[in-house]
Amino acid sequence: MNHAALETIAQDLVGGGRGILAIDESTPTCGKRLADVGVDNTDDNRRDYRALLLGAAGLSESVSGAILYDETIRTADAGGTPFPQVMTDNGMIPGIKVDTGAKDLAGHPGEKITEGLDGLRERLAEYYEMGARFAKWRAVITIGDGIPSDGCYEGNAHALARYAALCQEAGIVPIVEPEVLYDGEHDIDRCFDVTCETLTRLFAHLRSQRVHLPGLILKASMVLDAKDCPQTSDVATVAEYTLRCLKNTVPATVSGIAFLSGGQSDVLATEHLNEINRQADDHTPWPITFSYARALQGPALKHWAGKPENVAEAQRLLVHRAAMNSAAARGEYRADQDQAA
Repeated sequence: MNHAALETIAQDLVGGGRGILAIDESTPTCGKRLADVGVDNTDDNRRDYRALLLGAAGLSESVSGAILYDETIRTADAGGTPFPQVMTDNGMIPGIKVDTGAKDLAGHPGEKITEGLDGLRERLAEYYEMGARFAKWRAVITIGDGIPSDGCYEGNAHALARYAALCQEAGIVPIVEPEVLYDGEHDIDRCFDVTCETLTRLFAHLRSQRVHLPGLILKASMVLDAKDCPQTSDVATVAEYTLRCLKNTVPATVSGIAFLSGGQSDVLATEHLNEINRQADDHTPWPITFSYARALQGPALKHWAGKPENVAEAQRLLVHRAAMNSAAARGEYRADQDQAA
């Protein structure tokens, strides 16, 4: 394991106000996104949409890398260039989702455990040869009546840590994503408590598995009221709770934090990220950036709608959305920048 190489890749991914584009949707999930804009879920349509995203000129000014799905890393664009090479040529680092999905946790109704450890060492070696230099594993934590349980916390933290150790053995930077879902009626205080506990357990297991934290990225949930909560905290409150949670739980040696959007609107995800960075002081030890999927892709997908004549404008919208989040990662976003686009 080359610690220096891992650290360099991790720093390149989260430094300088750049973030990470998540386009690791499975084939069925990608199909749902395409169906929303009236596009059939065919091999060619998925290829063309991913080519639109990964080939957008100027995207690398704001986006350092992209998380791919297994199908994508094995696919070439219409001209025959493999997507990892498309990314490298466009100034971005290829990444790969390696978990096989969240499944029902036996004996724990309403809770999930993420699978995919079997055969992971061999898959990581193959992905490395295909150009991947970072990976992602997503765990799902649900807040509800009597949950999360100890078994859910511990099972998912252990799996994330074992995955991370295997990644680093393969020379691949692990992104660990313990997503606390926004579904439900809980308030921001309950979300704070669960997120703190989730991260505390996670880093205990990462230390136990001897994961090199400067060569790791945390993909974190913001601390928010649930979607069906009667109250909605303002942007400043979300930023205050989120920063307090992170400072209480995340070791200073972690290379960086990249937030997931979790179903927030594209603009609200940007506003929250911006306020978090505005409130962060000189004692905040890590760069704080974004790793968004729909909150980056949404405007581009809607405009493209499967029509070749719409590609250029869809790419402009993607680059703009990425630039807004890059500004937010520096605490420099202004709403009038969006209104002028």
